[in-house]
Amino acid sequence: MTAPGAVNSACGTLYVVATPIGNLEDMTPRAVRILREVALVAAEDTRHSARLMQHFGIGTPLAACHEHNERDQGGRFLARLQAGEDVALISDAGTPLISDPGFHLVRQARQAGVRVVPVPGACALVAALSAAGLPSDRFAFEGFLPAKTAGRQARLQALQREPRTLLFYEAPHRLLDCLADMVAVFGPQRPAVLARELTKTFETLKDAPLGELHAWVAADANQQRGECVLLIGGWQAPEDADELDAEALRVLELLLDELPLKRAAALAAQITGARKNLLYQAALERKV
Repeated sequence: MTAPGAVNSACGTLYVVATPIGNLEDMTPRAVRILREVALVAAEDTRHSARLMQHFGIGTPLAACHEHNERDQGGRFLARLQAGEDVALISDAGTPLISDPGFHLVRQARQAGVRVVPVPGACALVAALSAAGLPSDRFAFEGFLPAKTAGRQARLQALQREPRTLLFYEAPHRLLDCLADMVAVFGPQRPAVLARELTKTFETLKDAPLGELHAWVAADANQQRGECVLLIGGWQAPEDADELDAEALRVLELLLDELPLKRAAALAAQITGARKNLLYQAALERKV
């Protein structure tokens, strides 16, 4: 038996291969080579991926690996890997496992001592963040929100005071309802960006306060089509706020145990979104 974390040299390699999110010119030469060289390609939708393979002249056999069969079929792919064959994992578009299938297969492979190698490439959330003009030094990717209003609003409420830039994927038929819930929870003035159909013919990046963005999408049915990434600016305490909430004070206390006063206040401000001068004053009072 392979020790936890150890790689079994008798096994093949599982390659996690990113594919284009729209523009086929974003396919990397390494990805094409890997897909040609492996014994099998595990694909989210074999019919969809067959067109990609045909475009690049890749004749490697395809087998389905999607959310409905991944747990059951993972053993099939694992058996091929343990027999010494190389397998590539791809999704319909972008990087596998990022709101796409593949997690269970990758975990099974690693637990079995199979070498897992990422082959980087396109990823919609990274592409959107790079061009949105919102802070990108710290961000939180939330994937798809719940489909029903109550669940969606509950998740948004939990994120209401998250200071990092928030990223969501959303289905086009739920986009308008999602934006309405965001306006209700985050407020109409929260900065936001809709990144739609990235790298495709009708690519759109629209930045506006949430209330304006919702109205703009509602007025144009064309903006309710295609693949969507929503980016929301992180929460910031109002300029005239003169009190710190319990969470900001808790974070400050933890940091003061480990860091100098000034550094603790600055880091607490980054983590919580509270004003640095208020945190610094609170830190001074606690050190007295």
